[in-house]
Amino acid sequence: MTGGTAHVVADDAEALAVAAALAEEFRAEASARDAERRLPRAEVDRLASSGLLAVTVPAEYGGADVSQETLTEIFRLLAAADASLSQIPQSHFVYVNVVRRQGTGSQRAFFFAELLAGRRLGNAQSEAGTRHVQDIRTRLEPRPDGSYVLKGVKHYATGALYADWIPVLARAEDDHLHVAFVPRDAPGLTVTDDWDGMGQRTTASGTVRLDGVPVAADRIFPHHLTFQGPQLHGAVAQLLHAAIDAGIAGGALAEAAEFVRTKSRPWFESGFHAAAEDPLLIQRFGELAVRVSASEALLREAARAVDTARSGLTDASAAEASIAVAAAKAHAADTAVEVAGALFEVAGTRAALDSLNLHRHWRDARTHTLHDPVRWKIQHIGRYVLSGTPPPRHGLL
Repeated sequence: MTGGTAHVVADDAEALAVAAALAEEFRAEASARDAERRLPRAEVDRLASSGLLAVTVPAEYGGADVSQETLTEIFRLLAAADASLSQIPQSHFVYVNVVRRQGTGSQRAFFFAELLAGRRLGNAQSEAGTRHVQDIRTRLEPRPDGSYVLKGVKHYATGALYADWIPVLARAEDDHLHVAFVPRDAPGLTVTDDWDGMGQRTTASGTVRLDGVPVAADRIFPHHLTFQGPQLHGAVAQLLHAAIDAGIAGGALAEAAEFVRTKSRPWFESGFHAAAEDPLLIQRFGELAVRVSASEALLREAARAVDTARSGLTDASAAEASIAVAAAKAHAADTAVEVAGALFEVAGTRAALDSLNLHRHWRDARTHTLHDPVRWKIQHIGRYVLSGTPPPRHGLL
């Protein structure tokens, strides 16, 4: 396994400072990594050694236990610098929550110590070719000695290539969903870097094959129990996705503004010597800035709703948090695609040069926002507003 030692972040303020510094560091080569599809192994190592990947470890286990508002801002900062890199730890934090909510005392002690040492969690959740996204066919089969074996194939396994532990979503004999934490080097487990998406190019969201992978009983978590009462599993996962979209939008707007200030030529009819003085461009930048600010405000509001719900979890508070997150995600997804596309509108013809790779923002936005459809979030928001119907507990809201 990688890691072994990592800095331990003390509190929210330090977590944000570390994230801001790393974002600046990662921004420098983000375009080149995307263009060359150069996997950010060194950058993921930096994330782990910085202690950022352990900031949600509970205080009683030695972690900073930062707020969801802080975690959301960490993701937004990283995504504004490199959308692919920010996507890699999204599942990591989702499965930290599984340990926190469903782990036994010994399981929590073991895995939280792993996280504080800089270990990384991947993801082997989605499957391709099934009836729908929740049609999970990977199986946990019992063995006479009380252990299990895993059999199945996973796709879109973001983070698995960089991971120390790969959480695998699978069904047991009773057909209930469980999460099995498997070491990256376990026999029978292979990770194939076959992701060829037009965006999110360096996430390595490839294929995980599980051919009789052994799993000890104490590495399995009863994930199905998560959804039997009020829960924030889906809200937290979606909140981080919303933060990535908001970060993409902010990063695209900043790069568009820099391009117009330094490279764009004014349209000859404007009568101005600099493109940045053109009132029509100023108007458009103002409109885009309002969109980005609104997405960021909704994101903060949603994060605070999740934090509030965590302090007193009920069906009502969980529903309010999920709806707030759905609104933030719907707005941020549309904003990311709009702003990343408008970059070319405001920057002009030269911005379309492939060598400049400005299209990475749109490719990242368009790819990431396909994760789950906004239209269903709008449906759930509408039902909640009209009739008070609570959102479903399926982990995607």
